[in-house]
Amino acid sequence: MSNRSSCQLSSEAEMPVTIAMSSELLFNQEMRPGTAFYFVRALNAVNAKIKECCPESKELFKLILINPKSPHKLNEAIKELSDLIIDFLESGEDLVAKLQENKTHLYLSAEPGFKVQEAVNEGIAAAVMFPQTVSEVKESEKCKLRIVFDGDAVLFSDESERVNETGLQNFLNHEREKVNEPMREGPFKGFLEALRNMQRSLSVKGGPTECTICTYLVTARDAGNPGYRVLNTLKTWGLEINHAYFLNGYPKGPLLEMISPHIFFDDQMKHVEGAQGKGILACHVPYCKTDQ
Repeated sequence: MSNRSSCQLSSEAEMPVTIAMSSELLFNQEMRPGTAFYFVRALNAVNAKIKECCPESKELFKLILINPKSPHKLNEAIKELSDLIIDFLESGEDLVAKLQENKTHLYLSAEPGFKVQEAVNEGIAAAVMFPQTVSEVKESEKCKLRIVFDGDAVLFSDESERVNETGLQNFLNHEREKVNEPMREGPFKGFLEALRNMQRSLSVKGGPTECTICTYLVTARDAGNPGYRVLNTLKTWGLEINHAYFLNGYPKGPLLEMISPHIFFDDQMKHVEGAQGKGILACHVPYCKTDQ
């Protein structure tokens, strides 16, 4: 069966991976590239690759820009992102409800606040993207989009992280006892799932042989029982991640610099700030407390 035919058969079940963000994250008041520009440009590059292999596909990245300022200037600025599906949304007290209506997978805010926390509480992956100078990301033909996730309190629940706060030995004992027990899902599990579905869809449709999207787990856990529990959890969920690194407490900055991701998510500000110091786009995931 040709690529085009397989696309036609599966198109009805497809939907875009939707990312919403404050408009100033993409372009500032002077319409110069904002903090998220290189990340969004990578989303556009993935869409271009998907359209090459499967013109009928609806499984693309969609960008929702919130509170767009100077719409005419913005429309001119986004012309180079012609492969993205772009929509606009006004903010308000009902923003999170609007994000849900639009089936948003990821919400990025330029400011900390209750809307980010509310979005996480309502099951939307959400993070704060602080203003920063982001280095231009090294382009790669083999991987158009590189996304790095922390583990605990990001992909997984904060259960183990709370145990770790009572002492390292308590954490190690806890992970040894529960090594075969999957962790509860964290706020970004759904976003990783959407990315993985897009990867699978590309493969089924005979997409590009190179990995257009690369996902990474970079965690302070070690590769013993704590690391095995992570891999066991992903396997139980039926999810795969392209690369997993267990740093045993070492700083994440040097490894992130080597990966050169388009975006990095972590719940601890020390890791966010460490990545920012390397010119890497880093976002803070707010605390989402799980049930005891």
